[in-house]
Order: sequence, then structure tokens, then C-alpha cells
Amino acid sequence: MTIEKDSVSSLRNRATSRNPRHFNVPLDNLGLPKKVSDYYGELTFDFKTSEDISDATKKEIIKALDEGRGIKKDHAEAIAKAVTDWAVRNGATHFCHWFQPLTGGTAEKHDAFFSLKDGKPIERLSASQLMQGEPDASSFPNGGSRSTFEARGYTTWDLTSPMFLIETTNGRTLCIPTAFVSYFGESLDIKTPLLKSISKLSPAATKFLQLAGHKETTSVHVTCGAEQEYFLVDKAFYYARPDLVMTGRTLFGALTTRNQQLEDHYFGLIPDRVLAFMQELDYELHRLGIPSKTRHNEVAPGQFEMAPIFSEANVASDNNQMIMTTMRRIAEKHDMMVLLHEKPFAGINGSGKHVNWSMSDDTGLNLLEPGSEPQSNLRFLATVAVIVEALHRYSKPLRMAISGAGNDHRLGANEAPPSIISAYLGDTLDKIFHTIMEDKSFTPRSNNVIDLGTNQLAHLLQDNTDRNRTSPFAFTGNKFEFRAVGSSHAIGFPMTILNAAVTDIFNEANAYLEAEQAKGQTVDQSLMSLIKKLMGNSMKAVFNGDGYSKEWVQEAARRGLPNLRTTPEALKTMTNAEDYSFLVRNGIFKAEEVTTRYNILLERYIKIREIEFETMIDMIHQYVIPSGLEYKSVLANLIKGQKEIGVASNFEMDAYKKVSTKIDEIHSLSTNLQKELSGDHSDHQKYAEKIGSELMTMVTTMAGICNELEELIPNQFYTLPKYYDMLFLR
Repeated sequence: MTIEKDSVSSLRNRATSRNPRHFNVPLDNLGLPKKVSDYYGELTFDFKTSEDISDATKKEIIKALDEGRGIKKDHAEAIAKAVTDWAVRNGATHFCHWFQPLTGGTAEKHDAFFSLKDGKPIERLSASQLMQGEPDASSFPNGGSRSTFEARGYTTWDLTSPMFLIETTNGRTLCIPTAFVSYFGESLDIKTPLLKSISKLSPAATKFLQLAGHKETTSVHVTCGAEQEYFLVDKAFYYARPDLVMTGRTLFGALTTRNQQLEDHYFGLIPDRVLAFMQELDYELHRLGIPSKTRHNEVAPGQFEMAPIFSEANVASDNNQMIMTTMRRIAEKHDMMVLLHEKPFAGINGSGKHVNWSMSDDTGLNLLEPGSEPQSNLRFLATVAVIVEALHRYSKPLRMAISGAGNDHRLGANEAPPSIISAYLGDTLDKIFHTIMEDKSFTPRSNNVIDLGTNQLAHLLQDNTDRNRTSPFAFTGNKFEFRAVGSSHAIGFPMTILNAAVTDIFNEANAYLEAEQAKGQTVDQSLMSLIKKLMGNSMKAVFNGDGYSKEWVQEAARRGLPNLRTTPEALKTMTNAEDYSFLVRNGIFKAEEVTTRYNILLERYIKIREIEFETMIDMIHQYVIPSGLEYKSVLANLIKGQKEIGVASNFEMDAYKKVSTKIDEIHSLSTNLQKELSGDHSDHQKYAEKIGSELMTMVTTMAGICNELEELIPNQFYTLPKYYDMLFLR
């Protein structure tokens, strides 16, 4: 692909001349725009709320789900008929099993409702079509668990997540959320182990609450609200950068003189084009029953965030996949592209996906609600102690769950948590736990009202704890915020590992409480004893200070906390049975399913890096070096002309030498990188580790030289959009 010299200028004109896209919210009977409550969830179908299914059928289905048994075929037929009537009535012509294979994204194969009965056309979705599908299991990532000729796999309907309609230019399609498993029942997706982890956590947490005195609790569910950070880039610049198209990030680019150092973008005025995108995005998400709540500018220029209201973990996981898909689709309508890569631009903030996580029982009790006197709420303190112990004991698998090529650029950078897994509890909880372990009394603050010194402003109630944005796992009032999750990640996987880790410690805590209470200890005494036991072991994983500091890295090493800095290091956890035994012990994964994921994730890391390396080599030879050579040619002619008339050309000669030296350096390094890529890489773990250390260091050096050339070569000769274009022009 060749770009003419003036094309970047024309791209700038195109980007800055675009008007905000207008879309029409439907009007009500009075001709006024409908309220969100009028159209919220209009594209979703939940059997529990359908008027076309009898209450008796609904009750029997819900009971079957609660008891963990399959539903009757006639009940499935009732749902299939009801959803078909609803979908066709709303313009759907096709249906699909919508699932989440181990690609990080979603998959779907569309079939028409159209069928023939006695030679006559009808619209029909049978119970068997609703409940089971058959995609090709060897064509999706399977980690060697399926040979190419062994194709059969199954999708199976998830009754706990609502079906929904996706809407495109020429019609609608019904999406049926499903799990995806192999012919032998091994999970090949994100959803299956997530559902297992939820089903295992519920009885463990329920028993804990009952032992803690909450006898009325019969079930516990996991709740989640996943914030989503992202960048927006004008479509013209996006397609003019092969690295953005191929890898999702810029492989090189000189930083602009002003970026985020003035701290003026965060929560600033939202640009018109961006706000128009956000408004249409909210509209479409609300129609899908996704509770989008918050939108704002993020820290870096061109960076933004949306956040939904909490929902049950499995639904939140499905919703987040749809959020990412809908973002991309809506952005293109606005002539923009959404970047979900964790670090699309070097030198400025990357993007995360803060997974806010909590647990609630069937009576409405939030297990992480401290109440007005947390020092006296032993059930709450014991729950926190269980979670911190899970975080500490299974820090390696949790670090593995958030690993990935993109997140390696972000973790430990100047805006993201480090790769050391630790918990932030805040001053109040920290002091409470220390006084418990030291057998002392805790004295709460007598006044938590902040005096602002003026009567015009409302009084502020100060929370028990501040917030720590440098912590990978922070307590934030009545939930934990898993801040280390990357912006492109499918949240179901880290939640699965977290749920499994907490389940394992709950089971251990339950056995301890039963034993202590059998000895005659009261509920409070046994809880206090449990808190001392767990926090005495895991307090070393609590850190309330600056996670960005070098001092914390040194302190963490002294505490014996692992620091798995790269994805290959983190993934190696999955080869150690001792590290992942809790996943097998609690029935979340089979040992071979862990191996499958290790192979898939390691191969994915290698492929992503190889695509980046090949793209960089190509861009260097197709764009960077030709731009430098053209500038050299101009300089050479200028130097020659000035020499002929006896005029000194010191600047021109100095610029010529600098550009020439940098071109030679970048050419040499790209040649060496190409040789490295063509070597023997049969040992994938060693190759991945080499990529994470040696080759990434080489590529970082190459990016630095490209940036120097970008700064040396005048705009008229440089044929790639720059950070200035992508971050500031829209």
C-alpha cells in the first residue's frame, strides 16, 4: 500500500470536517423522546418475564435450575415457541447460538427460522435447536485437545442469560447465549467454567453465612460491574496505520509535546462527536437490557470510559462481550474506530477493565457491606479475610488470569497496577485487622463530616477509606475492584479463577468454623479465631501504599510475594499441578482443560507477538525507511547545490548524517529480528520467554529509533498519521 506525500494532510482535513452523527430516539404518543425506561430491554427475551409462558411452567423451570437438573422437553418447546413468536414479531429472520470460544471474542452461526411443513413455509425454532447446536470444535482454539479431523463439538443453551436480538442494516437475528464444549464434554469456552465457579461458590458461601449466624440464607450469587476503558480514533487515521489494523496498537510513534501532563482531559468536556457516539451507544445498550450508567473522558487524550450497573456475574460477562461488540459497531457509524487494546499508544495511559466484584445472598445481604460499625461486623471481617487469603494463596493463578500480550505493556506502567498481586483495604480496615491480631481495641473516628468552610456547599460525609488506583485488587466500600484486568479481556476467565480461589478458602474456613463451634466456641468467637488465623497468614499480601513505586517492588520481594512480570512467566503457572490443583479440586476445570488453556494462551501470545514483529518490519520498509530516503534525497540535492555555489550547508549535512545513521540502525535491527523469527521455535515456552525478554527489548529499541526518525523527518515526507492526529483530531 503506497500513501502519497500529501495524504496525511488530506486525512486530517477529512477527520476535522466530520459532523457529529445524529440518530433519532423513538418518540412517544405525545411526540416526545421516549424515556430509557420505555425501551430498556426491548431487544431481550427472558422466559421468566415472558407473557407467552405460563406461570406454572416458569416456576417448574426455575425450580429445575435451582436443583441443578435439566428441564422437561415440553417446557423447552414452550420457550422455543414463545421466543420464536417474539423474535419474528420483532423482525428477526434468523437465530444463532451465541458463544464465547477461547479467542477472547464471540462466535455465531445463523440459521433461518424458515422451515417447511407439508410443503408449506413456516417459521419455527424447535426445542432441540434451542437447546443444542453443533459447531466445529477443531476449528476454534482447542489447545491440541481436538485433531483437525475430529470436528464435533456442542453448544448448549444457558437458561440463566437472556436471549437478545442483534440489529443490522437489513434485519435482526435472535442470539441464544450458549456454552461450548467438545465431543467429550471438555469446556472450550469462557462461559462453562464461569458457570461452574458460580455454582461451586454459592453452596460454600451459603454454608459460611449459616455458620456465621445467617440461618435464613439458602443461596449466594456473584455480582459484577465491569468498567470499560477505550480509545476512539478517526477511521481515516486508523486505516492509514497498518499497525492499528493488524495489532490494535501503534508499534511506534513519537509522543506529542502535550498529552496528559496537564491533567485536563480527565472528566473534561466530552467532544461533540464523542458524545454523539456515547449517546447512541447508551441507547443501543439499553435496548439490549445492558444497564449502561456512566460515561466520561478518561485520563489520556482520546481515551474514554463507560460503566454499567452491577448484575449477576454470568450476565455481566455476557453483557461485557456485547458492550465491546456494540462499541465497535456504533463507532464505525460515527466514522471512528474503538481501540480496546491495553496500550494502543506508548507513553500515555493504557486502558483497563476494572471488574467490580461482590457476593449477595438470596435475602439481599451484600457479603462485603461493612455496615456503620465494621469493627463489630465479624461476619463481614471474616469474609474479607477469606478473600484476602484467597488472593494471597492463589496470586499466581490470578496473575495468570489477567495475562496477555496487551496487558504486559500496561501492568506496572505509570497508570496501572503492578504485576504483583496484592490487596488494598484502606486505613480503617487495615487498623481493624491489626488491632484484632494484636488483641487490642479499635476506636472508630467520632466525626466523619468534612468541613468545607462554607455554608453554600452540602456537607460531605467522609468514607471509611480512601481509594487506591495503584492496587490490583482494592476494597472500595462494599465490593472489591479487580483493577488489573485488561480492557480487551473477556472478564469471565479472571472471574472464574477468583470465584474458584474464594470457594476453596470458604470450604477451608467452613471446616474450621465447624470444628471450633463443635468445641463449644460461640459464633463470634469462632469468627474471631478464623479472622486471626487467615489474616495472620495473608496480611503480607495487603498493601495500602503506592503500588507504582520501586520501593513496593523491593518490599514485595522481601515479603515473598511473586512478581510474574510477563505473560510467559504467568502462564507457566498452568504447568504446575500444585498451583492449579484448587481448580481441579473444586470441579472448575479438569486437569486436561487447564493444559488446553495453557497451550491456547501460550500460542496466542506467540502469534500476537509475531504479528506485531512482522507488521513492524513491514512498516519500517514500506513507510519509515522510504520517508527517510526521500528526505535524504532532498537534503543531498540541497547540499550539492549549495556546494556548487560555495554556500555552507552545516545544518543540511548534520540532518543528512542523522537520518542516514538512524536508517542504517533500524534496517540492521529489522534484519536481525527477521532472522530471529525464522529460527527453530519448537519449544513454545522457551520461545515465548525469549519473546517476552530479548525480542521485546529489541522491538522497543526499534520503536525508539522509528520515533527519532519521525521527529527528524518533516511532515511533508512522513507518510503515517502521528499521535497528534490520532489523539487530538476528531
